[in-house]
Amino acid sequence: MKKGTLAQKLRIDEAGLERIRAEVVRQESRTTGEIALAAVAESSDYSFSELLFSVMAGALAFAVLLPFHGAVQGLLDRIFWIAEPWMLPAFYGAASFAVIALVFLVSNIDALDRLIVPKRVRSQEVYRRSLRHFIESGVYATAERTGILVFVSLMEHEVRVIADSGISAKIAQEDWNAIAASVASGIKAGKTAEALVEAVARCGDLLAQHFPAREHNPNELADGLVFPEEA
Repeated sequence: MKKGTLAQKLRIDEAGLERIRAEVVRQESRTTGEIALAAVAESSDYSFSELLFSVMAGALAFAVLLPFHGAVQGLLDRIFWIAEPWMLPAFYGAASFAVIALVFLVSNIDALDRLIVPKRVRSQEVYRRSLRHFIESGVYATAERTGILVFVSLMEHEVRVIADSGISAKIAQEDWNAIAASVASGIKAGKTAEALVEAVARCGDLLAQHFPAREHNPNELADGLVFPEEA
């Protein structure tokens, strides 16, 4: 998904992105910690779950049509005068395949995906995708292991906050979970930029308490909200 499309779905404009970036710069000036933010449209394509659901829908359509084989045979006889023996099973096969294809096509709609894919599976995929970005973006590799990632996955309606080992040794994960829940509530209310700015400020407060800034305080990560999958 393009950056602009995802930002639009998150209801963030350029001014909002700039406010987030500026807050990251401000808070990182108070601490040796690094604050990274990322958003993706979804954490997995969930193709297996979508295909399984589609096949089940096709099987259900086949079962529903079975009691009407007489009517279907009569319809085929009217269309083709006298239908060949193979036409009835071919109709059932084609109808089932059409249902499978249609359901698989519409299953890419986010709202339907959230119904198809179990919540446990969605949460696992968001965790895996956030860890992947944590590594790929270098959040795990800051000089003092004091990087933190706020990760938003839109389709799953989930936010994760992942802290590196240096931070985890001093700040409980419950504090980060509370920030993640606050961001999720803000996105739900259509105030994504405000929620992320507040989250960055809260992260900065916690980091400044345990990892105050020093004279040498290099900027090791990109500032602001990034979109890892823009294609």
